[in-house]
Amino acid sequence: MVMSPFAQAQTPWPSAKPISYIVPFTPGGSTDVIGRTLAQKLSESLKQSVIVENKPGTGGGIGANYVAKAAPDGYTIMGGTISTHAINVSLYPNLGYDPVKDFAPVSLVAFLPNVLLVGGNSGINSVAELIEVLKKDPNRRTFASSGAGTSTHLAGELLADRLGIKLTHIPYKGTPPAMTDVSTGQVVFMFDQLTAALPLIQAGKLKVLAVTTDKRIAVSPDTPTMIEAGVADFKMFSWQAVFAPKGTPQPIIDRLSTDISNALKQPDVKNKLTEMGMVIVGGSPSELATLMASEIPRWSELIKKSKASAN
Repeated sequence: MVMSPFAQAQTPWPSAKPISYIVPFTPGGSTDVIGRTLAQKLSESLKQSVIVENKPGTGGGIGANYVAKAAPDGYTIMGGTISTHAINVSLYPNLGYDPVKDFAPVSLVAFLPNVLLVGGNSGINSVAELIEVLKKDPNRRTFASSGAGTSTHLAGELLADRLGIKLTHIPYKGTPPAMTDVSTGQVVFMFDQLTAALPLIQAGKLKVLAVTTDKRIAVSPDTPTMIEAGVADFKMFSWQAVFAPKGTPQPIIDRLSTDISNALKQPDVKNKLTEMGMVIVGGSPSELATLMASEIPRWSELIKKSKASAN
């Protein structure tokens, strides 16, 4: 018997095959941890396997391109970030996808605050002291990042903009070598995630001066925000979210969003992500769309002003 197109369209989702959860970065990072955590919970709630696939490269662009071109049938979703869905569109002239036109927002997952770090033996003990050094000594106006075009790079550019001085950006291939050079005084400061810096902080090789969110964070309640430390209008955080290809049926988007929201409320998920320094947010597809609508032009303006480049 041949099924009618209508009957085929009514095949319950998800039942045809496993769902692919694309992580556009290498294993082990924040996006990967979130992906594997949510994949397990979605597998349980949807009663269908959700399999994580890592497709790294071009600041997350390779994985994002893959999802943008995937069938909008609910069997491909991705972990998107501030890079893939806000920053990259202004950094890469040939990105290959449009973060708004090619994707359906599913759910915001979490904010990842960055912290301002200096060397443990730098003699700098506050944001005010760092600013004094930067303004007085042009030879010490250097900051490191985990790579050109990353959110940690743009945090440094944002500080330069707020202070009205030119800073020299020194990009590294990843966070560890950047932190090593800041800890030894080769570079004056950097922004990065608190969890990545904890081993060097605990060893006394790095010092935290401030957090970049507008409120203090639970894992480091004594650390002031950049605004509290005297840098006006400084708010910078990375974010993690889930997207599907544009055209994915709304009932599927709504089910995924609901199940992700429920997963984020479970104690084991909350504890795991919070211990990594994340601020769990959750939220509806429309709330994620609203965030993107403000983030894309915000970082576009800073990238143009600072002449930041992914090269």
